[in-house]
Amino acid sequence: MTTPKPTPNVPLRMEMTFELPGTPDQIWDAIATGNGITSWFMPTEVEEREGGKVLLHMGDDDSPGTITGWDPPHRFAYVEPDWASLSGHDPASVSEIATEFIVEAKSGGTCVLRVVSSAFGTGADWEQEFFDDMEKGWRPYFEHLRLYLANFPGQRVTSLVVFATVDRPRDEVWAAMRRDLGAESVGQAIAARGIAGTIERLGNPPEPSGLLVRLSEPVPGYLAFAVHGPDGGPTMVFITGYLFSDDAAAYVERAQPDWKAWLDTLAVPAS
Repeated sequence: MTTPKPTPNVPLRMEMTFELPGTPDQIWDAIATGNGITSWFMPTEVEEREGGKVLLHMGDDDSPGTITGWDPPHRFAYVEPDWASLSGHDPASVSEIATEFIVEAKSGGTCVLRVVSSAFGTGADWEQEFFDDMEKGWRPYFEHLRLYLANFPGQRVTSLVVFATVDRPRDEVWAAMRRDLGAESVGQAIAARGIAGTIERLGNPPEPSGLLVRLSEPVPGYLAFAVHGPDGGPTMVFITGYLFSDDAAAYVERAQPDWKAWLDTLAVPAS
């Protein structure tokens, strides 16, 4: 006798609120256009209309979606049908995940951005774990968004994305990364590996926030360094660059192989 599949009727929800610098139009450009989203989140393609397509490029994975709400500059919403497959589960076991951005103007040149993601699952443990991990993973990106709006609103972005899997415990990799970059405290000026800038965020594992550096050299922008993984390894290591300069593409072509080689060296304990 075949056991019927559970019906996805257990609600799942993530909600976050941020106060951000900028006008509603500036916030809208940052959350509802391909260049805007790529300037603080992941490389993203957007067809700017209701019913249009959204495609988020997440390393080796892509997450396609469809725009369900398009009300500039107040509400942007889309659904992604395949979120379960990102964690190795059957997409048919859950509903689509719906994400909504709502922008509200405040006095003093700021806006409140409310972000809500919701879906229905069957009550399996992995479903709530997915939403919990999603919130932990997303929050640091909104610090990127704040930095982008304060320094580079509306500018054309060039992305740098480098990642590696390191067979070494997470805390050791994080310590080696900080040591090589000379990263000690927020507000510190650093100059290492061909970059110069200021540390905007420094969060220790198991937080996924990592290190955020606002660049002054060789091109303006910012670099995010992050480590993820279980206590005993292996560890995923990421560098994501958001660069705003006519020289940025040349820098990425030149520097990306060097950053990848450096990530690979983090697998080797210092002698």
